Amino acid sequence: MTAQTSADVVIVGSGASGSALAARLSRTRKRVLILEAGPARQNRDLVSSALWGRRLKWGGSRVKEMGRTPIGHAFNAGYGTGGSALHHYAVWPRLHPEDFSMQTRFGRGLDWPIHYEELRPYYDVVQTEVGLSGDAVREIWRPPGAPYPLPGVPLFPQGELIQRGFTKLGRATSPIPLAVATLPYRGRPACLWDGWCDAGCPIGALANPLTIHLPDAMRHGARLVNRATVVRITCTSDGTRATGVEYVDEAGERRMIEAAIVILAAFAVENPRLLLASRSAAHPDGLANSSGLVGRYLMAHGAALIYGLFDTPTEPHLGATGGQLLNQDHYPKLTHAASQAFGSYQWLIAQAVKPVDLLGISNSRADLYGTRLHDFMRRAARGFAMMGAVIEDLPAKNNRVELADEHDRFGVPLAQVIHDAEPESDALWRAALNDGIAIFHAAGAADAWAGPRGSMHIMGGTIMGMDARNSVTNSFGQTHDVDNLFIAGPGLFPTSGGVNPTFTVHALASRTADYLEQHYSRLTA
Repeated sequence: MTAQTSADVVIVGSGASGSALAARLSRTRKRVLILEAGPARQNRDLVSSALWGRRLKWGGSRVKEMGRTPIGHAFNAGYGTGGSALHHYAVWPRLHPEDFSMQTRFGRGLDWPIHYEELRPYYDVVQTEVGLSGDAVREIWRPPGAPYPLPGVPLFPQGELIQRGFTKLGRATSPIPLAVATLPYRGRPACLWDGWCDAGCPIGALANPLTIHLPDAMRHGARLVNRATVVRITCTSDGTRATGVEYVDEAGERRMIEAAIVILAAFAVENPRLLLASRSAAHPDGLANSSGLVGRYLMAHGAALIYGLFDTPTEPHLGATGGQLLNQDHYPKLTHAASQAFGSYQWLIAQAVKPVDLLGISNSRADLYGTRLHDFMRRAARGFAMMGAVIEDLPAKNNRVELADEHDRFGVPLAQVIHDAEPESDALWRAALNDGIAIFHAAGAADAWAGPRGSMHIMGGTIMGMDARNSVTNSFGQTHDVDNLFIAGPGLFPTSGGVNPTFTVHALASRTADYLEQHYSRLTA
C-alpha cells in the first residue's frame, strides 16, 4: 500500500483527545490521519491479566525524571492504539467552578481563559455520548449539569464496609461517576465487575478510544497508522504556519505528511517535547514558544493511598478498578493554618484490586517477605480494602519538560522532566492521609496504614490562556504563534483541580471540534 502523503487534518496520538477529535472532524468529510507511535490494538486483543496491563503502559522513548516528586510517566502514559485512555480507570468527575479561577479567587496558581459554565454543555454532551454512570442527586458536591444517562455502579462488600466509616463521621458518599456501562448502552454490554479495567476492556463496557471514538472515526473515513513516530512538526520558512509532520514508519523510513491542520494529542510530556524539538530559525526556542512556557507548569496529582484489613469478607477483587464510591467533602479550597495545606482532594473508594502488580495487595506491604508476607496475603485475600485520594497539584513554573542532552533512536532529544510539588500540596497530601486513616478506623478496620506518595494524571506543559505572554494556546488549544497548529489533552490545563482529568479532556476536545468545524475555511485559507 502506498503511504499517505497528505491530509486535511493530521492528529499525533490516538488517545482520548486525539480519537475524539478524529471522530468529530471525520464526520465533516475531512481527510483525517491519525499517527500513533505504538502498536495496533483492538478490543479482542485485550487480556485480563496484570502482565497484559503492563503492556499498555508507556513503551516509547525513555523519559528522564528528576525532582523530589516524580510524575510517574511510565505508569501514567500509554503506548499503542488508544494511548493512556486504554488503561485508564474511567473515573469521570467534573472540575468545579473554582478550579477555573484559582488566581482570581485565591491568589494561587493560574486562571483558565474559560469558566465552568462555558464547559458545562460539553460535559453534558460527552456524558451522553460515552454513557456515564452515576447519581447526580447523591453526588451532592457535583457542579450543575444534566443527570447521568446511566444509573450508578453497584456496591460490593468492600464499599459497604468503608462507607460505614464515612457515615459514622457524618460524611456523605455517592456512587463514583464512571464511564462504564452499568446497563446495556448503545450496543455496548453492561460491565461484568471483574476488576480488570487497567488491562483494557475487551467487552467494550468501559468507554475508551477502541470502543467509542476510533470506530466512529474509521466509519467516516479516518485512517490510523500505527508504529508511526512523529519526530518533527514542519512549518513555513517564516514559521507562521504548520505544513505537516515528519515521522518514522515501522520500517524505519522517514516520511512527510502535508496537512492543513496539525493537532498534537500525544499527551502532556510528548507534546512539549515535540514542540521544543521542532525549533527552527523562525522559532529558535521551540515551536509555538514565544511565551517561553512550552513545557512549563507541568502537574501531576498526588496519590494518597489508604489500606486496611477487616475481619469480615470484603471481596476486594469485585467492582471496577476506579472504585465504587466518591467523597468530595474536602473539595473546597480552604487554607488549613495548622498544616499549611491548600487545595482540593477527593476520595475514590473501594477499588477492585488483585493479589499482585503495582497496585496489587502484596505491594501495599512492600516491607513484608517470606512467612510474614504469606500470612498477610492469606488474611488480605479475605479482608483487604483500599481507597485513594486525588490531591491537587498547584502549578509551578519551574515544574517542566525540557530537552535532555541524550537522543532516542530517531535522533530526537529525550524528554527530561523536573517536578517538585509545592509545600501546600505536600501538606494537603499529608492531611489526606490522616483523614483516610481516621475513616478506616471509624469503619472498624482491624488494621489501617498508608502507602508512599504516588503520582497520577499528568497535566500542564502546554497551558491555555488569554495571550502569548502567559500561555501556549488559547482556550481552544490553538497555539498563539501558529494559527493552524492545535494542542489537545490534559497538557492544556492551567490548574489540576482535585479530580481525574479525562472527562474534562473530552469536554475540551468537543469544544475544540466545534471551533475547528466553524473556522476551518479561515484557518486553512
